[in-house]
Amino acid sequence: MPAYLVTVEFRLPSRVVSSIVTRLVFVHGSVGNAESTWMEQRSLGERFELVFLTRGGYPPGPALERIDFDEQAGEVAEELREGDHLVGHSYGGVVSLLAAARKPVLGSLTVSEPPAFAVARGNPAVEEFMSHFDQPLPDNPRDRLAFFLPLVGSAMQLPDPLPPALEQGARAQMVERSPHEAVIRLGELAAAPFPKLVVSGAHSAAFDAVCDVLVTELGAERVVLPGAGHSLPRAPGYNETLVSFVQRAS
Repeated sequence: MPAYLVTVEFRLPSRVVSSIVTRLVFVHGSVGNAESTWMEQRSLGERFELVFLTRGGYPPGPALERIDFDEQAGEVAEELREGDHLVGHSYGGVVSLLAAARKPVLGSLTVSEPPAFAVARGNPAVEEFMSHFDQPLPDNPRDRLAFFLPLVGSAMQLPDPLPPALEQGARAQMVERSPHEAVIRLGELAAAPFPKLVVSGAHSAAFDAVCDVLVTELGAERVVLPGAGHSLPRAPGYNETLVSFVQRAS
């Protein structure tokens, strides 16, 4: 296992007998780790084998001085098995797009609002979003969250002081390589035989622009789930949408 990737598996009960076990692999985004991001998906463990990957730099793993989506894509790819259904949210969606291109034997790929802004440069909403990062950014965790969370569509109320896990998540976001630098291999992903699903939340024109490009270039399905902003794993209908897609893909 890669040194900084924390894996938690939820296996089907032994009483469930099946010749083919459908495995869902989840990759979280920025600030929140796997435990906090995928809380609502734990219930899917009654029907699927679940694997929750906590990216390096996030608790319970140690803090890192630098986090790179390319390196983490390689780590995720090493964890994948043939037929896995890969599910990535936000920064984890960028990691998942990169990992899927390296491991084109998946059962399916689902990404929710990946900040892969390079695929939509020139779009006015994307350019306006990116302009916020042209200024010096806050260099302490609480101020960075106060800047970052509203920008990506989160209404989280920040406690004071920050709990240790949230502070570590904020520090992790501060050292992440900017996802707009990611080169998404759209042609290779489009040619890969597994189905793709792109989920958005109808709250951000910049994220909508990225999702529009991915749908067009990858031949992906598109679902819009309003009600949770960027926190799409908590959006009404997310689990039902994911289950329906995975079942059809299987």
